[in-house]
Amino acid sequence: MCGFVGFTNTKNNSNRIIEDMMEKIKHRGPDSGGKYVDGDIALGFRRLSIIDITSSGDQPIYNEDRTKVLLFNGEIYNFQSIREDLVAKGHTFTTKTDSEVLLHGYEEYGEELLNKLRGMFAFVIWDTKTKELFGARDFFGIKPLYYAQMGDTFMFGSEIKAFLTHPDFKKELNEAALENYLTFQYSPTTETFFKNVYKLPAAHFFKYSGGKLTVKRYWDIHFNADQQPDLDSWVDQISDTFKDSVEAHKIADVEVGSFLSSGVDSSYVAAVANVDKTFTVGFGEDERYNEIGWAKEFSKYIDKENISKVITPEEYWNVISKVQYHMDEPLADPSCIALYFVCNKASEYVKVVLSGEGADEIFGGYNVYKEPMSVPAYNLIPRPIRRGIGAVASKLPAKRGVNFLVRRGKDLEERFIGNAYMFSEKERKALLKIKTDAPNAIEITKPFYDQVKDKDAVTKMQYLDLHLWMTGDILLKADKMSMANSLELRVPFLDKKVMALAEKIPTKYRVTDENTKFAMRKAALRSAPPQTANKKKLGFPVPIRVWLKEDKYYNLVKETFTSPVSEHFFNTELLVRLLDEHREGKKDNSRKIWTIYIFLVWYKVFFDDVI
Repeated sequence: MCGFVGFTNTKNNSNRIIEDMMEKIKHRGPDSGGKYVDGDIALGFRRLSIIDITSSGDQPIYNEDRTKVLLFNGEIYNFQSIREDLVAKGHTFTTKTDSEVLLHGYEEYGEELLNKLRGMFAFVIWDTKTKELFGARDFFGIKPLYYAQMGDTFMFGSEIKAFLTHPDFKKELNEAALENYLTFQYSPTTETFFKNVYKLPAAHFFKYSGGKLTVKRYWDIHFNADQQPDLDSWVDQISDTFKDSVEAHKIADVEVGSFLSSGVDSSYVAAVANVDKTFTVGFGEDERYNEIGWAKEFSKYIDKENISKVITPEEYWNVISKVQYHMDEPLADPSCIALYFVCNKASEYVKVVLSGEGADEIFGGYNVYKEPMSVPAYNLIPRPIRRGIGAVASKLPAKRGVNFLVRRGKDLEERFIGNAYMFSEKERKALLKIKTDAPNAIEITKPFYDQVKDKDAVTKMQYLDLHLWMTGDILLKADKMSMANSLELRVPFLDKKVMALAEKIPTKYRVTDENTKFAMRKAALRSAPPQTANKKKLGFPVPIRVWLKEDKYYNLVKETFTSPVSEHFFNTELLVRLLDEHREGKKDNSRKIWTIYIFLVWYKVFFDDVI
């Protein structure tokens, strides 16, 4: 696992500039660094040695005649078979790394190489003859890749913070991203919080030549259920395919560990992987916020060592600014900071960990996916009547039954934008003093819903989450928090072969009235005890709602909410009202409060030069 950065070169001091940019991402690769600079481009690389840990695996890597230069972040799990094919075709390899497969593979296959790969990756290849830059991001967006056009300079890299040292970089807040963030809790479009800085979407590649950028999708997910096999057949296939993926994800020349919570995803990974060490964090002694007991019991069941840490409130709050620095963009997911701590603990023992990200999106694991199936008789009521009932109910005080009527009065495309829905468009307009041209949530989700308009509600929800929530929240924090601790995090559920299987599983075997991830849980039962395989999803619980009622943290947040920076962006009396209502127990506003607080912390980090 590594990090890279680069820019098209018109500078006399390019060596110093690229070194400064590389230094900003040293945490991604503390083992070594390398650069390539000519009159057209500057490329920089930081390496965390995992495969071929000798210096022969250092980057940049060149082809035989040194006309092509590679920078690569990630792992290619089928590199050995691709390498054999390329050697047979006459290519000469100088390293044993998976990286070099990309270079010779691009020479041989061009952009068609991408669909031959199995792994997680972001990489760029510079052609010194044609002066063309080719860049690509993996199928699910596991590894990040950003780019920006600043005047005549095109810059690209693993983290935005590396761009900030470039003399051509103009640091401006993208206010439209703030408005979108208030609804989604992350930045949901290809734009970032830095104006004119963009994310290359998952499963896309770009070509940059002569000042012109083209971006193209090379792969997508296609749900097409096969109704023929019975449940047992699907369980057999899941079991076999997942074991194969885990074995592929364990390829390394260093020790591999595994994260472990009380949930089925990480338990299934840990049990199948047969690693020596598992890692867990929690808060206090309340089982709602501390899964360490579960994890230790499970680790005994699989006869492995569990290493754990209890995070104190002080530790959690003290590291928020540091976490937001490493995130590059604000992310209002409280579990992001907990993930930082488990990565930090694991990095004391191993360089690589396996984790359970992606299982919920692929196999149908979120509890909200059961919503379209609840009270099926209500769907028999004509749509106009349901919408009328919902409109009336929306004017009543919010509570469980009322909320049901409001939500079911709307079409799925109106009510579901992913696993987080913080502020409605009306609410965010009331909160913000600034005016932006940000699209509303439905405009952002519509292109994805259009791709699955003939599918059932559960499949639509999964497809949307796979493209927005998983990439924008789940995988973003997984990469940034692991790399902040110089740790490689691998996600065996997010494998092309696993996805190809999951695309065919009928909805009735994904989500039922009984449980989510129905077929996958049955597969997990073959490796994990019933109390774990059947456990209801908790997520990564963090006691934010409890802390915000305590004087210490209430006052800290209130001071931030009434600061001059907050006054510039928000109607602060509404922020304080959210905080007071929560403290007094009138409403659980904890996630809304957290969303705004995290933005203000992030803004101070990047725009007040406080890190």
